[in-house]
Amino acid sequence: MSLFGLPGVRLKHRKNTANIKPEPIPVPKSVTIPMSMHIGAPAVPCVAVGDAVRVGQRIAEAGAGLSSPIYSGVSGTVKKIDEITVSTGAKMRAVVIECDGAQTPVEGLTPPEVHDRESFLAAIRESGIVGLGGAGFPTVVKLNVPEGRVDTVVVNGAECEPYITSDTRTMLDESELVAEGLALVMKYLSIPNAIFGIEKNKPQCIAEMKRATAEMSGVSVRALPSLYPQGGEKVLVYHTTGRVIGEGKLPLDAGVIVVNCTTLASIAKYLRTGMPLVEKCVTVDGSAVREPKNLIVPIGTAVRDVIDACGGFSETPKKILSGGPMMGVALVDLDAPVLKQTNAVLVFGEKEAMPPRETACIRCGKCMDLCPLGLSPAEMANSFSQGDDASLEKLKVHLCMECGCCSYICPAKRNLVQSHRLAKARLRTYQQKQKELKEQKEQKEGASRGE
Repeated sequence: MSLFGLPGVRLKHRKNTANIKPEPIPVPKSVTIPMSMHIGAPAVPCVAVGDAVRVGQRIAEAGAGLSSPIYSGVSGTVKKIDEITVSTGAKMRAVVIECDGAQTPVEGLTPPEVHDRESFLAAIRESGIVGLGGAGFPTVVKLNVPEGRVDTVVVNGAECEPYITSDTRTMLDESELVAEGLALVMKYLSIPNAIFGIEKNKPQCIAEMKRATAEMSGVSVRALPSLYPQGGEKVLVYHTTGRVIGEGKLPLDAGVIVVNCTTLASIAKYLRTGMPLVEKCVTVDGSAVREPKNLIVPIGTAVRDVIDACGGFSETPKKILSGGPMMGVALVDLDAPVLKQTNAVLVFGEKEAMPPRETACIRCGKCMDLCPLGLSPAEMANSFSQGDDASLEKLKVHLCMECGCCSYICPAKRNLVQSHRLAKARLRTYQQKQKELKEQKEQKEGASRGE
């Protein structure tokens, strides 16, 4: 059955670093800060080569529309503004800063003045905070909801992917900040209720967040089954509120907003200190890393520096992921920078990295039974391989959240999620062509009628 009826896929948790407190990484020699670390338009550099920068200094303005400003997490000198290739293969501009090691904060840093909804949202806009659970959606856009439309904040503390414990450490080490950030959101957006969704495999987090929010009105903490993908937005909303987010709809349409627990802590930090988002807690783990750790890392730090801070490799690495093993992205080189939304760097040796041999579908139906959205992964993969775009549309491949449950559970080890990702891209092209054909037809019909 799907998660909307239960259960989901049960993964080995491998939360090896759950009891390891985050430690700051040594200041790197340089950082490379991409201008696109969020959903929406890239930020625009506002520094030039040769400029001196300090920690907390703005180095890029938010682009047009959906975007977010970017700040430096190091002090030093702008070495170059260059184009880099990121893990997705996309090219984007980046500001490269040569660090001086002093970590000098920018002068005149003060907490923002917040006294109402408008000033609160303005502060969030200036903070550079985006969704820190992995999606990177600008937080100010998520919070800028019409008054009266939302009655519940759902706090995502599920952290359902194996290995990753950065959110776990936030809930244990910064529970007061998480509670404070939530209180601010509820106060300034006039939202009366909040529900924490935390998987049962994190009993310490459940107990700590209950303690931290005990005096808060309208706040509850819900222990959820340890099932992947519990942290998926639609799944989490259903399991905490019982509400279903319909096709093409947003959580707003169900009267909720979903905010990651580390995002809330970052909001509280910014309103306390005025220091914008400049660093991330990153879990470093996997069979090929010598000392698994949680690290506090300046945004833009190269993955090689992160791994070096963990003692380097314990064996020859065969795969390095940014993110978790289910939805993470394989990195092509060690120069890839840590982004705002990076929550883990996982390093695997040959045994874990080598994919099993793919065989023919045996039509067992497990992928359909366990799809959290009730889709038909095997049928979608067949339609894609046959070039049947109309069928892909009917099967609603565009709803696939690419969680990887189908690939994980498939006894034939088919690369279903990769197929769906390609199918979604091709479907967008198909739908655009269909739209153009429809418009052309309407124009011809209008011309024939003399319109």
